[in-house]
Amino acid sequence: MPALNRVQLIGYLGRDPETRFTPSGRKVCHFSVGVTQRWRAGEELKEYTEWFNIEAWGRLGEVAQEYLKKGSLVYVEGRLRTERYEEKGDTKYYTKVVALTLQFLDRKPTEEPVLAIEEESSEYEA
Repeated sequence: MPALNRVQLIGYLGRDPETRFTPSGRKVCHFSVGVTQRWRAGEELKEYTEWFNIEAWGRLGEVAQEYLKKGSLVYVEGRLRTERYEEKGDTKYYTKVVALTLQFLDRKPTEEPVLAIEEESSEYEA
């Protein structure tokens, strides 16, 4: 049976990207993206920001580290991955987005193109 695990986000980076290395020596870049929803409740304007942890592997992570910074507007497409860990005897879970495509949406001078990068799904580690 076919399956689909895809997420698309447009939001602002909440912190500068951080690059780390796995025990096998592979590069992985982590950053967070905030997506804000705004609505009107009567006369009052309300908003809520949902935060997503993003993980970019290989060349995609290198490009993110080089060009993105806190406050950058970015389009991220990827897949959801839930991991678990133990803390004080309790099992805890967290969900992140493994990025497959990044597109930088910050306004640049007209001579600079919008940069879009796609990564092969085999580039990340499980």
